[in-house]
This record gives sequence, structure tokens and C-alpha cells, in this order.
Amino acid sequence: MTDRELRHAELAEQYLPDELLERFRERAAVVDRENRFFDDDLIELRERGYLQLFVPAEFSGPGLSLHEVSRLQQRLAGAAPGTALGINMHLMCTGVAAAMFARGDRSLGYVFEEASAGEIFAFGISEPANDWVLQGSNTVAEPQADGGYLLTGTKIFTSLTPVWTRLIAHGLDASDPGDPQLVFGFIERTSPGITVSEHWDVLGMRASQSRSTRLEGAVMRSDRVARRIAPGRTPDLLTFAITSNFQLLVASVYAGVARRALAVAAEALHRRRSASRDASLAEVPEWRTRLADAYREFLSVPAQLDAYTRDFDELVDHGAGWPPRLVAARIGASEAARRAAETALACSGGSGFDSGSEAGRLLRDATAGLFHPPSTDASRPMFAAALLEQG
Repeated sequence: MTDRELRHAELAEQYLPDELLERFRERAAVVDRENRFFDDDLIELRERGYLQLFVPAEFSGPGLSLHEVSRLQQRLAGAAPGTALGINMHLMCTGVAAAMFARGDRSLGYVFEEASAGEIFAFGISEPANDWVLQGSNTVAEPQADGGYLLTGTKIFTSLTPVWTRLIAHGLDASDPGDPQLVFGFIERTSPGITVSEHWDVLGMRASQSRSTRLEGAVMRSDRVARRIAPGRTPDLLTFAITSNFQLLVASVYAGVARRALAVAAEALHRRRSASRDASLAEVPEWRTRLADAYREFLSVPAQLDAYTRDFDELVDHGAGWPPRLVAARIGASEAARRAAETALACSGGSGFDSGSEAGRLLRDATAGLFHPPSTDASRPMFAAALLEQG
């Protein structure tokens, strides 16, 4: 085992040992069925320091790299996808601060301090009918005399709704029509003007409790304003860090779902028998082929994640080549997860169609991958432009 792989094994044992994951897997079925939050998982993750993974040693944290956190998130998602996707959003916020810190920007040091103090961060960027995502906003950011803002708008798919205490959000300050600015920063849950939807009755990733959040003059304090950026494709370290952590960590979750689905499929083929051939389905060529195809498609996913997370940690400058890499990794992982989960369902036979089966639940969780931005359709112009509009 190489030093790097030995390090991953040590981190897995420290933060996500097998016995912990088994408890998470057992709870995942119950939490999904009852459509509730992963409270018990969160307690155990907090006790192990999982929410401080990105916090640098200077702030008394372990200072893990994106590559290391990606591997851990893949492992967690294999046991409890909804837990992994939910905790992803906290890790994304701390990962953004860590990425900026590593590149010489220490302006978000308070994120480390607050994460170490027990605050839980959530992601409040996605909005209804805003396919610009980071490059625009339907939320109004009203400037205040003290340099802060009042934000009014709706944020959707706000994971960790029952527990988050800090929300990274953005809005558009159009007070100067000639110089509109996108404002990025953090909002505290105790601010007036925050209303959380009670509705979350969805197909998959139910444990994440990613409900909508309505802001009505919610306060973004001046000392929590992280950036003011011109709308559109304006290069900035903050938005690069957000995009990188979001795409690669979300991809990590679906990579973990895919790996687990393949294991469930293999277990099912060993368990089931063909009456006509008097043999295990694991020996039937047609079933072996089905499983082989899904596994072949999956294998490029963890390899891609390893390569891109290590490049990110090592500050490799891919320039304009970063966005296609990041989005391709996330879409590829999502597609592999759906394919693997569908394979697991087929291999499980009729029992897999039961609403309580792990194969069926994995397929429902994998389907959530269709809704992370940008979609496959929205990303195609970017991939085409990368080749057709060079130079």
C-alpha cells in the first residue's frame, strides 16, 4: 500500500470506521422511510470532528485536503447518501474558506473559527428560475449605511434545514443601475426575515431535508460580506472556490452511491438462483455482462475525482480548462450512480422493487443527481465552446 493510500486508510478508520458506517446504513433506511433528518448521524459525526475536516491546523483543525475529504465523502455516501449530501454543504463552505486560505486569501478565517465553535454552514445559492447560478441572482441585496445588506429572495434546496446556523448566500445590488454588483456573504440563522419551508416530500435524498428558505430583509452584516462582483462571467477566487468544492464534493457523494449500488448488485446475484440453469445468477453470462458494463462505466469516476481533487490541492492552473473538468466530474458521477443503481435494482429482482429495499432507495437517491446545477443540457454550450471557440 502506498503512503497515500495508507493515509486514506488511516483517515477512514479515524473518521468513518466500519462499525460507524453500519449504524449509518441501518439508520438510512429508517430516516428515508420516515422522511426525517439524520440527527443521530450528525451527533456521531460531530463527536468525531467530521465537521472540522477542512479547518487548518492554525485554527486547531486537522486541515485535510480536498482529495482526502472527497475520499471520506465517497465512503460516507456508500452508507448514508442523504447524510453525505447534507453534510457536503457544510464541508463545501469550510472547503471554500480552506481553498482561499491556501491561495493567500485569509478573509474567511472566521468560517474556521465558527465551524470550530460548532456552527453549521449551509449553501444558499440555488434559486428558482436562475440558471445563471453563481453569475446572477434573483435575490435583491439592499445596501445599508454600515456596509451590510438586507437580502430578499428565495433559496431552494437548502440542505441541513433543521440545523444550519450560517448560510452562504448571494444577491444582486442594483442600487447603481450603471454598476450592479453581486454580493456574496454569510447570513446568521438568528437574523430576522428568515422563513424555512416545512415542505420536503421528495423522491430521494430525503434525509438531507433540503427545504426552501425565504429571505425577507435578512441581514448580511458588513463583516460577513465576502465579495462584491460584477454579474456575468467575472473571474474571482471566491466563485472559483465555490464551484470547485461544490462540483467535486457533490461528485464524491454520487461516486459513493455508485460504488455501493454495484456492491448491492453483486450481492444480489450471488444470493439469487436461476431455476432453468440450476445455477447462481452470478454464473449466468447475461447477468454478469449487465454488472460488468455498469462497473466499467463507474471506474473512470473515482479516477477522475482523484486527479482533479489532487490538481486542485496542488494549485495546478488549468485556467479556462477548470470549469469543464469540474462539471464533467459531477455529471459523470451522477450518471454512473443512476446506471449502477438501476443495475442493482434489476439484479435484486422483484424484492428490489419493494419501497424498503436498499436497491430501490439507492436508485431514488441517485436520481437527485439530475437536479444539481448545471444540468447536462445547460452545460453543453460550455463543453462545445471549449473546443469550437479556442483562440
